[in-house]
Amino acid sequence: MLRSGAFVTRRRLRVYAVLILGIGIAALAVWAALSDGLVDRNGKPLGTDFSNVYAAGTLVRQGHPADAYDPERQHAAEIAVFAGRTVPFFGWHYPPFFLAVAALLAHLPYPAALLVWLLATGLAYGATVRAILARAPLVRADIWLATLAFPAVFVNVGHGQNGFLTAALLGSGLNLLERRPVVAGILIGLMAYKPQFGVLIPVALLAAGRWSTIAAAGATVAALGVATVALMGAEIWPAFAASTRFTQQVVLEEGALGWEKAQSIFAAARLWGFGLPVAYGLQLALALALAATLAWLWHSTADFDLKAAALACACLLATPYVLDYDLVVLAVAIAFFVRHGLSHGFRDYEIGLLVAAWFMPLLARSVMTATAIPLGLIALLALYLMLLRRARADLAGVGHTAPAGAETPQRA
Repeated sequence: MLRSGAFVTRRRLRVYAVLILGIGIAALAVWAALSDGLVDRNGKPLGTDFSNVYAAGTLVRQGHPADAYDPERQHAAEIAVFAGRTVPFFGWHYPPFFLAVAALLAHLPYPAALLVWLLATGLAYGATVRAILARAPLVRADIWLATLAFPAVFVNVGHGQNGFLTAALLGSGLNLLERRPVVAGILIGLMAYKPQFGVLIPVALLAAGRWSTIAAAGATVAALGVATVALMGAEIWPAFAASTRFTQQVVLEEGALGWEKAQSIFAAARLWGFGLPVAYGLQLALALALAATLAWLWHSTADFDLKAAALACACLLATPYVLDYDLVVLAVAIAFFVRHGLSHGFRDYEIGLLVAAWFMPLLARSVMTATAIPLGLIALLALYLMLLRRARADLAGVGHTAPAGAETPQRA
């Protein structure tokens, strides 16, 4: 059954999704109910990382946007948000144009801003996955259920993070690439707010000769830069450039965020006791391998769904700075691969690996903490290799297999 995927039925998918969704919602509700003055029992703000977004937004509104890149002033602004209560420092590491979003949110009270942020980006994420699977023979309610119950959703909500936004921009950009290449380029350009995830996108687009998309993405990034200078002054960019050293040394290299949260080969190497040269060397080797295989795949005549799924997966693997809340992007890769499988059939072990990848964010942090096994990294690598294997087999004309005689997810 593991080989064929026959154990995956619509009923089981619904049951597990409902269980995870129910447990996740209950846990978040209890967490919020036990808080005191928007600070939880561990002394952290509700929405943890969102506190840096809101504080940076208040600094922009006060006319001091560059202060967001000064750790002491940013931390002071975060403390002020919570009526002077001492809360942990959550640094602002984003490019200056993302300050405009922070400033808009800071017009609202903190609880309302957090709720608006999560609902708006969460709905965009859900709509994106739904759009990818719109033509698949699946019940709409099942798609929404599996999408919202994806364990990375709750990690992202708990952190008040931007995984929803990243997934929505990348997923929508890829889904529109063939029909609306310029719009796709704009969406991909907006991903520059999280630049570490865009490293390999140019490789894929160049290999495929997507020139209008490349032009639109470049123009979008340039327009964002110009608009930022016009709104916040030219000094904002030197402030950001200076802050990247702090981000690299303290957050990335010293692991201030916690190695157990990170899902990269760099973080795994550091957790295992390797020095920076080895960790960076492994990350670079992986990034180069990803670039080479993506260039081959996107230049080939393989099905676009496989290309899109591989790129989404590679975006997570290529950077040393990927946290477990960023795994929301994995839903994009899973959705494109499911769409391909439902159209062309699934091969041996593919359904099982997709299910394992879907569950993985639920366990990645705890397994890393308890055993030092990078479960997230392993799952991402396995999925990427499976995508390459599937593309090669399809190109070679090897017949596919589906769960023979079994109740597959698209059947009642």
